[in-house]
Amino acid sequence: MKFQKMPSGRIKGFTLIEVMIVVAIIGILAAVAMPAYTDYVKRGKIQEATSTLADFRIKMEQYFQDNRTYATATIAATGATLNTSGTKYFTYAFTVAPAAAVYQITATGVAAQGMSGYSYTIDQSNAKTSNADGTVGADCWLTKHGGSC
Repeated sequence: MKFQKMPSGRIKGFTLIEVMIVVAIIGILAAVAMPAYTDYVKRGKIQEATSTLADFRIKMEQYFQDNRTYATATIAATGATLNTSGTKYFTYAFTVAPAAAVYQITATGVAAQGMSGYSYTIDQSNAKTSNADGTVGADCWLTKHGGSC
């Protein structure tokens, strides 16, 4: 590589110190941006659970209107009352109390998708609870880091 000399006799280019300052600035920006980006991605994944649970609740109320019981409702990957096909970040479980007028649906985060420690529930009275990476929301679904609903 051939360097060009300036009219004043100096060689054009960057000094090592200038390059190191740029690398340090990029490192600081990355250290700040990566956690914010990770939280942003998790918030997007949480939307799968909250929207699916809300949809399931509506379907369960329609099912109860038709059958006067929750006892025979099911969750499956295909062809069931509550269909979980297309969900990627959470698994869903459905439980019915012996009275058959009480149910609870739980969404549990899939560890392989980076969502371990996240779980969300809803029941027949629209009571919502959540556990978002150790932070418990007793009366809401936590959707942001730090425990805000």
